[in-house]
Amino acid sequence: MSSHGHARAAMHLSRGTIELEIEEKLPGLDAAIVCYCGGGNRSALVADNLQKMGYTNVRSLAGGFKAWQQAGLPVAAEKV
Repeated sequence: MSSHGHARAAMHLSRGTIELEIEEKLPGLDAAIVCYCGGGNRSALVADNLQKMGYTNVRSLAGGFKAWQQAGLPVAAEKV
């Protein structure tokens, strides 16, 4: 199973800069946010940091993108 692509309708914000970019992309602290990465570990750290920043509706996808794909959920092709 390929790890290329992303969950359909996802917005990419990298682990290294999400805390700097999130307020511009999603200024509402009650915005629904589901964080995910390849396996679920980095996204858990991001979700924790976003909650510390005041975001109140943040979740981390257990199992990450691999679990998303295994569940057969919608995937958009990676832009080249």
